[in-house]
Amino acid sequence: MAFRPWTTSRRELGEGMRRVGDRLVTTDILAGTLTSLDPDQPGDGEELLRLDVPLGAVAPVSGRPGFWLAAAGTGVALIGPSGAIDWLDRPEDKAPVPMRVNDGCCDTRGRFWFGTMPYDGSKGRGSLYRVDRDGSVVRVLKDLDIPNGPAFTAHGSVMYLADSPRGCVHRYAMNPAKGEPVDCELFVQLPPDAGSPDGMAVDDGGGLWIAIWGAGQVHRYTPDGELDRVLTLPAEQPTSPVLFGGRIFVATAAHGLAHPGEHDGRVLVADVGEFTAPEAIPAILD
Repeated sequence: MAFRPWTTSRRELGEGMRRVGDRLVTTDILAGTLTSLDPDQPGDGEELLRLDVPLGAVAPVSGRPGFWLAAAGTGVALIGPSGAIDWLDRPEDKAPVPMRVNDGCCDTRGRFWFGTMPYDGSKGRGSLYRVDRDGSVVRVLKDLDIPNGPAFTAHGSVMYLADSPRGCVHRYAMNPAKGEPVDCELFVQLPPDAGSPDGMAVDDGGGLWIAIWGAGQVHRYTPDGELDRVLTLPAEQPTSPVLFGGRIFVATAAHGLAHPGEHDGRVLVADVGEFTAPEAIPAILD
């Protein structure tokens, strides 16, 4: 499964790869940009948003064309077609150390989840938040280092969440109706110096695909936690995978590399045959 470049431009911290309808979207967290990519034609795509704060991930808003729910800055905002920002909450504004958003996605009920992390890498400052359909923002998990994901199974009863510096991914049994974790178990623990789990995607067979930052790999794990396959990329820091049309598209980052290679920071693609996944679930705001 040889990877090839899909974009030519280099993103500092590519993230948030999602399938939205017949397009792909991806962010550059530190640049605050959202870009739409054509999955049938290689190229740098169309810039949809440019914010003056970090942009971790977005979800389209159901029934409101052109609107995005976005993990941005120190919280979450509703962004309209004109680019106008309506902040729902900025829960990390008063944190004891400077914080920013990271990755995020919707669960099967249209609730938006996003993580936050400290700029300085201090331990236990990260949190996972949930945006309910009424627009309220709830902190669900705290005392994390750098939460990545989350990713939900198709039935919504399982959530996967990575804590990157700790090298682990936990599996949470969920109450889908309430959006609350009811049980937690360790799903994957990477060996020391084997890279860090970053963004994730669940395929239609229940397999979990994890971008392994620092190792230049994407791993697929079966639902029982067995390592099923390892894909190697020509980029050191993959961040966010998405499955679409028999292929896997992976965002990568050049951030922190003293001498980025040719493909660091590009979106890369490889053929994966039978593996598929649904498009991203839109956010629902009542």
